[in-house]
Amino acid sequence: MQGLFFETDNGVRYVLRALVVLLGFWTAWRTGKSVAEGWGNYWQVVIYALLLGCVMRFLHYALFAGPLLNGFYYLIDVVVLLAFATAGFRIRRTRQMVDNYYWLYDRTSAFSYKKKH
Repeated sequence: MQGLFFETDNGVRYVLRALVVLLGFWTAWRTGKSVAEGWGNYWQVVIYALLLGCVMRFLHYALFAGPLLNGFYYLIDVVVLLAFATAGFRIRRTRQMVDNYYWLYDRTSAFSYKKKH
């Protein structure tokens, strides 16, 4: 793409990297949220985050010639994706429990709820 949109390739690379990162974060968030909406367990979020880590490694490899089979970068990807997926899961699960069982639970924060006394 050099010379097509910019004089150098660097501007396009930064935009693509930002889009790939945002796409990964948004996908992880929605994954955690959808597991909670289906009343799934947290271990499903972990499995999906591991799979999303593989997808992100492939995108970095295919688009930016990054390392495909590198455990260190895979671990970093999975930890960050798992953080976003966990946040989506906990926020949605808290909302479900407080809205559906309003006589049993009170919201203590965006991520947690407690039993009414």
